[in-house]
Amino acid sequence: MRRASLVSLLFAFAVPLFAQRVVDPDGRVLQLFPTRDKPSLEAAKPEARVINLTYHGGPTITSAKVVSIFWGSAWQVNGSPSALAVSIMDFFNQYGTTGEYNVITQYSGIQESNLGNAFWIDTVNPSSTAVTDAMVQAEVIHAFTAGGVAIDASTIYEVFLPNGYYAQIGSATSCGGPHLQFCAYHSNFSYNGNDVKYSSMPYPSCGGCQWTGWTTAQNFDHFACHETREAVTDPDGNAWFDRSGNEADDKCAWSPSPFIGAGGFGYQYEWSNANHGCVQTK
Repeated sequence: MRRASLVSLLFAFAVPLFAQRVVDPDGRVLQLFPTRDKPSLEAAKPEARVINLTYHGGPTITSAKVVSIFWGSAWQVNGSPSALAVSIMDFFNQYGTTGEYNVITQYSGIQESNLGNAFWIDTVNPSSTAVTDAMVQAEVIHAFTAGGVAIDASTIYEVFLPNGYYAQIGSATSCGGPHLQFCAYHSNFSYNGNDVKYSSMPYPSCGGCQWTGWTTAQNFDHFACHETREAVTDPDGNAWFDRSGNEADDKCAWSPSPFIGAGGFGYQYEWSNANHGCVQTK
């Protein structure tokens, strides 16, 4: 995401418009997926379309896995995952071995991977409609302590919010909130000596985070496509990005147009150093 130098005060009270890369007071990076009508200004510059990613020495996830954390009662119907939850798990179960994912195997030995379809459903709704980053982190920890989910350095814990709730970072919000500035985000935090990678996946309930004619499931696929590849190529904010700070998916976010690809799921283009541009597959 676009690299932004923000002081703690700005983070505490607001996220400036177009700041896709936000640094919190502890130096932790939150990497925001821009809305359809507010793409990264840096990514929109002509030079961003020709400048390749460079490696900054940080870790990548060479063989990744995903655990979907479905937060809220709507994700379960008659004791089983809802149809939407099943569709999201179906996406992950095939994504890691697709041509769409294979594009990132050019970076630091990343491999095609069986991401799996592991999940946990927390049927207790979030305590407020505005779900802060601290709440998302706490929910991931709750999955470890109450859900029996294993802590693993190669796993991305993707937290899906139910309809009627929204993510909030400072004054900035996702769909459903009063100040729409992002659709989803990924980051990492330390827990009991472990580097935990996670994403926040708010419900795509507004036009700013939807693609024309797509279902809710396909819009969630789009979020998952973007955030998962970025969490793999730049999990701690110090691995692969260009000289302006754009990560691989940021350089292609919303343009070219997202597309229906492998398995009938929703995807976006990915930056390829080998092609010096945005590609669908490798």
